[in-house]
Amino acid sequence: MHKALKIISLLLSYPSDELLAGAPELKSALDGDDTIAREVKLLLGRLLDDLAGQDLYDAQERYVYLFDRSRSLSLHLFEHVHGESRDRGQAMVDLMTMYEDNGFVIDAKELPDYLPLFLEFLSTRSVEEVDDLLAQTAHITAALGERLKKRQSVYADPFLALRLLSKTTPDQKLLKELLDGAEDDPNDLSALDRIWEDEAVTFGGNAGDNSCGPDRLRTQMRAAARKPNDPLNTIPV
Repeated sequence: MHKALKIISLLLSYPSDELLAGAPELKSALDGDDTIAREVKLLLGRLLDDLAGQDLYDAQERYVYLFDRSRSLSLHLFEHVHGESRDRGQAMVDLMTMYEDNGFVIDAKELPDYLPLFLEFLSTRSVEEVDDLLAQTAHITAALGERLKKRQSVYADPFLALRLLSKTTPDQKLLKELLDGAEDDPNDLSALDRIWEDEAVTFGGNAGDNSCGPDRLRTQMRAAARKPNDPLNTIPV
């Protein structure tokens, strides 16, 4: 599982010369791991083959079109549950703390909820932790996979692989809420400008709260699904 998570992390990262050149080697490593299910190997192998045959510029342009010009396909987890609310900043703090507490150092230029980074972290954790954290984010990754599948994108495959790796079925209510949300048009540049004119996410708020880690991540995601007048929203999270 850990090797598969690491490869998915690489596949969902911005394409580089190293990734495209190393795709055949990654596929060989994947095929040689008997602990990875055949279905997972097929799904990841398909994207690896695709990237190996791509021109770097074309691969990067496709990636930007999908993930950077469409907020509904954002690879930042908390974008889909918190948007630009205050809770998002605190959730970032908590996730960063979880990384630091486990000796996982991240590049300062990347937000902690960036999915490839999150998956790289999971690839270093125990099977129990992986199962727990994949379950907590399953509705988000499932929604991303469904949207990519609707676009007939080969990038749907690593998200389908994540569903196979997870031992938990996504919460259907949360998944439906995400899929019922409007999808922005990456070709409508004026609309995209309006969408991205948001406050910068800060790591302020209740940074001193010590309820961090997987339980905090679960609480944040559940809170985001509640209605504004839900009395549970009055409970500090």
